[in-house]
Amino acid sequence: MHRQPWQARALLIAAGLSELAVVAASSATPVSGPGQGSGPVARVLGLTVPPAGKVGYPPIDIPKPVADDVFIVDSLLPGPMGTALPVRMTVIRLGNGDLLLHSPTQFSDALKTELEKIGRIRHLMAPNVAHWTFLEAWQRACPDVTTWSAPGLRERSQVKKSGVRLDHDLSSFPPTAWIGITLVEVVGGLGFSEIALFHQASRTLVLTDLVLNLEASKLPAPIRPLARLFGVTAPDGMPPPYLRAAIKRDRASATKAASRLLELKPERVIFAHGLWFERDATNALRRSLRWLLG
Repeated sequence: MHRQPWQARALLIAAGLSELAVVAASSATPVSGPGQGSGPVARVLGLTVPPAGKVGYPPIDIPKPVADDVFIVDSLLPGPMGTALPVRMTVIRLGNGDLLLHSPTQFSDALKTELEKIGRIRHLMAPNVAHWTFLEAWQRACPDVTTWSAPGLRERSQVKKSGVRLDHDLSSFPPTAWIGITLVEVVGGLGFSEIALFHQASRTLVLTDLVLNLEASKLPAPIRPLARLFGVTAPDGMPPPYLRAAIKRDRASATKAASRLLELKPERVIFAHGLWFERDATNALRRSLRWLLG
């Protein structure tokens, strides 16, 4: 950003600090279902979440197959100023029929029932330090699950206060039961850590926040210029500037991990927010990682 005018730098810094402040002030317990806009916080702030089709990827909160033994569940989260943010869970059916829920979204009995038609819910995965807030509801509804988390997540103050159960920390070595799964740990500075998951049989790479690829047409008009300035819009979306800066604090390690992701040559890349890469995925991923790889 050293070639940008001071106004642009100030705007980016302010936006990053604002988002960090929101995260710090957020409750560890979700108070409203995704896209409902009817929880206590939404009522107090007067938020109205737009229809799912305008911001998200319907059908909402329904498992959708994308490859053999790979499913996605698109959902919505209330965002700032009455907006909504698309969020996505990826579901992997392991060789023994058990389900792995990667970055679980809002729990509902209806969603649980639909997932149980696919397999037994046995594993929950919190893949980075931000995507964990819905774990507890799934744990209560599925008492036999094992919860796996990104390194460092259990040390965060909000996680400790929440009382959520984290059974095991993940690393680059997958659990024994996860046959056919490759894990890649992406580590940055300021405590950032994300575990990428590669489903070998379908050549599907599952990320979380390492790619943000929001469609401008699904954003409110006043926010679109800022989103483009941040570089988070499709087709070549990147993480927001503050996250890129945090990851670059350990650039050598993060670059090595990013190169490893490209070496996997995924046929599709799924991530938590925005339009995922359904085709030409390796090239699309390379473009989205240009801020790290050059």
